[in-house]
Amino acid sequence: MILVTGAAGFIGAHLTKRLLINGYPVIGIDNMNDYYDVELKENRLKWLANERFTFLRMERENQKQINELFKQYQPTVVIDLAAQAGVRYSLENPHAYINSNIVGFINILEACRYHKVNHLIYASSSSVYGANTKLPFSVHDNVDHPVSLYAATKKANELMAHTYSHLYGLPTTGLRFFTVYGPWGRPDMALFRFTKAILEGKPIKIFNHGNMKRDFTYIDDIVEAIVRVINHKPTPNVAWSGNNPDAGTSFAPYKIYNIGNNNPVKLMDFIAAIEKNLGVEAKKEYLPLQDGDVLQTYADIDELIKDVGYKPATSIDEGIGEFIDWYKDYYDY
Repeated sequence: MILVTGAAGFIGAHLTKRLLINGYPVIGIDNMNDYYDVELKENRLKWLANERFTFLRMERENQKQINELFKQYQPTVVIDLAAQAGVRYSLENPHAYINSNIVGFINILEACRYHKVNHLIYASSSSVYGANTKLPFSVHDNVDHPVSLYAATKKANELMAHTYSHLYGLPTTGLRFFTVYGPWGRPDMALFRFTKAILEGKPIKIFNHGNMKRDFTYIDDIVEAIVRVINHKPTPNVAWSGNNPDAGTSFAPYKIYNIGNNNPVKLMDFIAAIEKNLGVEAKKEYLPLQDGDVLQTYADIDELIKDVGYKPATSIDEGIGEFIDWYKDYYDY
């Protein structure tokens, strides 16, 4: 039995769909909060309807409910994707991030500890690289200078996971996702917002006057990487040394991977691909850099390739085309 938290979310729904196709029984949980359109989450769940899928509405912050869930279903693998997402939202709503991303995660760790889970896989973020400027971002680099509270909570998750790997031998794998996009995506993310505004004839807001790059990663590539990681349980790195500590591995059964396209794209090229696929030129409003944003993301995925033999490869044009086809169908354009 695999437990997926955040199963009604963007990545969670796609992962659950793939696990069900692969024949796994899945228990999914989600709190169905109104951070964005709840109807979209409900429709994702309809998309997931399957006799091997059990969905429960609950919050990871509820320790009693989480313990009862683990006791009843006894998951052997836990994929923790639930979180309060969004960099900009964290500037105005910091407590939502502490409650979900810190309190919720410790409840998952404790439940995994006491119920002898074989492998905990959890969502981290490229945001943890913060003020780092050495490119591409490597899991072997220190990530001690976050520039948003969201990033700080994801860094905290990695530290918490390491502690449980060390103290209790719990195998944990953290996945730093790089700008995920695709069908069923989140309405607060750039591709969704830009597409909606362009189709409605409204201007799109382009921060830092478009002078940014992102390692946009298509959802199917993210899911493929997660599925491969499931059966690649981390083991202690016997070469690890406290004199020259490797941030991506440990003397404990702990591992970190970047999951990115390994190909940063200029924001203006990303917008041009949207315009091309829509056949409409966007009205553009250029604005300064927002607090919490970074100028560029770029994933070093050598560890992912070495350990699970996978390299994301979906092109921006192909991925955006798939999203726009879904968007037009979903919203009847």
